[in-house]
Amino acid sequence: MLLAYVDESGNTGLVQQGGSLTYTLGCLLLDADLWPTAFDELLAFRRRLRTSFSIPMRAEIKANYLLRNNGPLRSLGLGPGARHVIYRAHMRTIEQLPARAFAVVVDKRSNPLPPAGYFDLAWEALLQRLERTSTKEKATFMILHDEGENDAVRRWVRQARRYLTAGSAYGTGSFQHAARLLVDDPVARRSEQSYFIQLADLVAYAAFRSVIPPGASVARVCPQGMWSEIGPATHTAVSGLRPRAEPGIVLR
Repeated sequence: MLLAYVDESGNTGLVQQGGSLTYTLGCLLLDADLWPTAFDELLAFRRRLRTSFSIPMRAEIKANYLLRNNGPLRSLGLGPGARHVIYRAHMRTIEQLPARAFAVVVDKRSNPLPPAGYFDLAWEALLQRLERTSTKEKATFMILHDEGENDAVRRWVRQARRYLTAGSAYGTGSFQHAARLLVDDPVARRSEQSYFIQLADLVAYAAFRSVIPPGASVARVCPQGMWSEIGPATHTAVSGLRPRAEPGIVLR
């Protein structure tokens, strides 16, 4: 079984009303049989961060905290250089788990939709890629996501079991592929209680910044090239034959 940990970056609000430029979903994809080993590796990684930067084991590490030096990190007095190293280390550790990562970035500037439309567009694309991955690898899969839009995520997962549409890579119409290997309803997790969800958050923000370059201040922590630090752990198959962004990023 594949475990798909999902978190978002940005929001579904309209840009002209102060919403973010994109709505992005980051996904950390992990083989369930390797979960115990991966969890131990993450624990060891967090112990190294505790030794090097005094970050408590239970401290939540998300992109927002690293960028703004707030939340549980605020009292540590970490400069931008240290926070950049911490962000980069998270991206590089994905390969060591071992896990894979990909993201869906919905650019609102080129998609005039109501707020709910951005959510639907992102989750449809994510589930399409997970369905294709599970079918190709002959593996069941389960969704674990950050708490928030629980009912809406459940609706999409249940719909995916019945049908998902996907455009042809060759421009010859669309296909329907029910996610028959999708297991049970999605599981909502509080991000502060899951290292894997926290990693998915960092993946999502790195994907956003790969598409929308950051300003100078943000770039000191998360430069545009942060996505490339995922390296061989990037799940490039989701990008298709005609990628519009960096490998592993589905740009809608």
